[in-house]
Amino acid sequence: MNGPVTFDELALLMKARAGLTVDPDQLEGAPDTPFEQFGLDSLGLLGIVSELENRYGRSIGNEPESCKTPADFLTLVNDQLSIGA
Repeated sequence: MNGPVTFDELALLMKARAGLTVDPDQLEGAPDTPFEQFGLDSLGLLGIVSELENRYGRSIGNEPESCKTPADFLTLVNDQLSIGA
């Protein structure tokens, strides 16, 4: 699987790994909204990072877990994935 990770994929991961149903258009339309407003906590974010590492077959590192917004998260994750590409 190749990046970049999209808002659609992030919304699917939030559902699969944290049990949160979030409209991808809502994530994309308000990318600087804190994850906590979507109900995503650090444990859920850790699950998403773990799933992405499994899908892409490479380590993303610990930094994505400290991201507070979808925009920050996607930027950091996609940067990490492009380094290893």
